[in-house]
Amino acid sequence: MQTAQVKSPWLWVPSLYFGQAIPYVVVMMLSVIMYKANGISNTDIALYTSWLYLPWVIKPLWSPFVDMFRTKRFWIVGLQLVIGAALALVALTAQLPSFFRASLAVLWLMAFSSATHDIAADGFYMLGLRQPQQAALVGVRSTFYRLGMLAGQGALVYLAGQLTERTGDVRFAWSVVFCVLAAMFLALCVYHHLVLPRPIDDKPVGRSDNHLGEFFATFGAFFKKPDILLILGFILTFRLGESQLLKLAAPFLMDPLAKGGLGMTTSQVGVAYSTVGVIALTLGGLLGGVVISRLGLKRCLWPMVFAVHIPDLVFVYLASALPQNFTLVAACLALEQFGYGFGFTAMMMYMIMVADGEHKTAHYAICTGLMALGMMLPGMVSGKIQALLGYQHFFIYVCLMTIPAFCVAALVKIDPGFGKR
Repeated sequence: MQTAQVKSPWLWVPSLYFGQAIPYVVVMMLSVIMYKANGISNTDIALYTSWLYLPWVIKPLWSPFVDMFRTKRFWIVGLQLVIGAALALVALTAQLPSFFRASLAVLWLMAFSSATHDIAADGFYMLGLRQPQQAALVGVRSTFYRLGMLAGQGALVYLAGQLTERTGDVRFAWSVVFCVLAAMFLALCVYHHLVLPRPIDDKPVGRSDNHLGEFFATFGAFFKKPDILLILGFILTFRLGESQLLKLAAPFLMDPLAKGGLGMTTSQVGVAYSTVGVIALTLGGLLGGVVISRLGLKRCLWPMVFAVHIPDLVFVYLASALPQNFTLVAACLALEQFGYGFGFTAMMMYMIMVADGEHKTAHYAICTGLMALGMMLPGMVSGKIQALLGYQHFFIYVCLMTIPAFCVAALVKIDPGFGKR
């Protein structure tokens, strides 16, 4: 892979994926904690924040256009400017009487911008690095994505909790949090404008003026891949359990003991789940990338599938014992998150393998869109299921929902040498 400029990947891979994480974690996770702190019900939180997955689900519909028009670099910098502005708008909605509806509307804008940014960023990663570099840096990419989560979720959740306790104004606290996020993201936009390389291959891939034909040809090429049914099954089921656990984890931690929760404050959640947990997630992702680069994806698949799903039993324990020891709860969350970070690296590399080819940017977007669909639909009903079952039985149900992933993992086909450095 030739590039017009030779720049160390360490100048831009860490910051690119740090920035990619921020709007996603805001839309998918920070919003859940914000709405819970404002007294929104679990059912409404799960339903409406799951709808925010839709842009990631349908982003394959416009991913070919990102391939066909302008450069990935152009899309990255431009969309980072839009996302920074959207974060600032959320801060303004915090003081409105119709806060819930207004903030959801802005989060929709942010979600569409973030999903499109993901298409460009993932394509840029594959264009700017050779395959051995992609495998070697997948752990770094995952690590800084998790650090973005830590910045956007851990420290700022703690800040929101502290401001709430000191001022007594939940809306003001979250307005400050989103102002900080907006400033952080706009600074990243300026930085990437200056440091992103300009790969020779970063150019529109359309070969004719028949853009509609190119669009359908790109989709057709993906669904003609060998073993496409197994590919679809693996991507759609891999996160079936997590999709439901993720929506109710923070509400479980924050709900009082009388409702089956752990009764933690927003600041405690910011430390235990959003800081300690994300650090463990980061370390797991970094280790996963190193292991795959040495052993290859095929040898790592089963250990990583187990690492993702078995630690979900931690939530069954927490919901059964309801421990009040903060250190114990934080350790349990760290164990669960470390396993998930380590194991999810396998899914990232699997999607890179599936997407490899002429339309790798669009095909990777299709993969991530399918994965988001597997997160959105179960997440939408998870609030109602939890309300029906209670937290303890809900987490047992979540563990049962991991079984399909084990079944499909036994069937997928992977080149023994793929991913090795």
